[in-house]
Amino acid sequence: MISGSVIAVEAFERRTPIVEAVQKVGPAVVNIYTEETPSQIQNPFRNFGGNFFDQFLKDFMPPISQKRRSLGSGVIIHPDGYVLTNEHVIGKALRIQLSLIDKREFEAHLVGADIRSDLAVVKIDAKEALPYVKMGASSDLMIGESIIAIGNPFGLQHTVTSGIISALNRSLKAGNGATYHDFIQVDASINPGNSGGPLLNINGSLIGVNTAIYQKAEGIGFAIPIDKAKRIVNELIRYGKVRQGWLGASVQDLNPEMQEHFGLARAEGALVSQVMERSPAQIAGVQPGDVVLSINGKGVKNRSEYLDRVATYAIGNSMRMSLWRHGKEMSVSLKVAPLPKDFVERFVASRMGIAVAPITPQTFRDYRLASKSGALVVKVAPQGSAGRMGLLPGDVIRQVNQKKIANLEDFSRAVIEARNLSSVVLLVQRGRNGYYVTLEM
Repeated sequence: MISGSVIAVEAFERRTPIVEAVQKVGPAVVNIYTEETPSQIQNPFRNFGGNFFDQFLKDFMPPISQKRRSLGSGVIIHPDGYVLTNEHVIGKALRIQLSLIDKREFEAHLVGADIRSDLAVVKIDAKEALPYVKMGASSDLMIGESIIAIGNPFGLQHTVTSGIISALNRSLKAGNGATYHDFIQVDASINPGNSGGPLLNINGSLIGVNTAIYQKAEGIGFAIPIDKAKRIVNELIRYGKVRQGWLGASVQDLNPEMQEHFGLARAEGALVSQVMERSPAQIAGVQPGDVVLSINGKGVKNRSEYLDRVATYAIGNSMRMSLWRHGKEMSVSLKVAPLPKDFVERFVASRMGIAVAPITPQTFRDYRLASKSGALVVKVAPQGSAGRMGLLPGDVIRQVNQKKIANLEDFSRAVIEARNLSSVVLLVQRGRNGYYVTLEM
């Protein structure tokens, strides 16, 4: 016969740090259900052919719309009910429902989401007390240290996996075509449903946000470092969005020929191709032809890594940038500024070679437009990107990278979102005809 004291001792011995971490954090992990309405418009040139043509499309080619439910994870990070998750988990959710391990269920509303970082914050408006986890730090992570992931893979609620940190600062290209940097790589599987859940160290500290955005991996997983997430979370909670910071320097990748020309040991860094007037970069003395080697001591291998490093700094933050100029290394200090009010006007003039204006009753008549929706092109520089691709004054921009443009405000938002891309795809309407065009930026 086994005594109760022996069983108690055995239970104590089995109470490992992993068990303690899971018991500490588990109650704050949520299962996220969302309702979405995906809509596929079968003809992007609707409204181009007048009322008769529009009615024909409406009758015979209607939009496909249906609701579906998706599943993901999240973690409560504040006693007021703020929940951290992935942006791709909530997507275009119409309704967000959360459930806890104790079977309580809540409605939540979106506080803010950031596609670039794949992070989002939703909020539970609960009257009762909620468990939560304080955000830890990811700056001192060690390869080989133990980690724990909690989530809801494939709908299996509150699943715990464990492993070690396999690598740090990983870059990978996700299924959506975007490249992400500075991931924590672990050998614990992170599958659909795990996305948005917490990655913990052996002490139960929140060190990352699990993401299954790269689904080709088998037997490995990736997480967004919590230090990177903190700034995004603060911006989303305070402003409902991530405010766009600005340095005013455009950069490009280096190739072996450029490496030799600039006297670099390796084709690594971000080559400054343009510096906007009155920008933080110009004020700091950055010049076209400089090569950015590092930002605050973190190496910059290419354009994508430069953009990702800069994106981690909030408006008002300062950074030290290491540059290669005329065969010597030097450094400058810059302060991240908010985008100026005339940014879009200056950007499209310098990078696209156009000027745009709203469609007013007067311009609608003057240009004999077929639609009152879009952004009107009023000037085209012949040698600019748009001029080389044949754009003309009187053309109407209806889409930017598949985002519908109803007015000048839509156009401005789309340009700001696309400002760090090397090219942009426009849907242009000329008269009653429409065509797509790619502009290099």
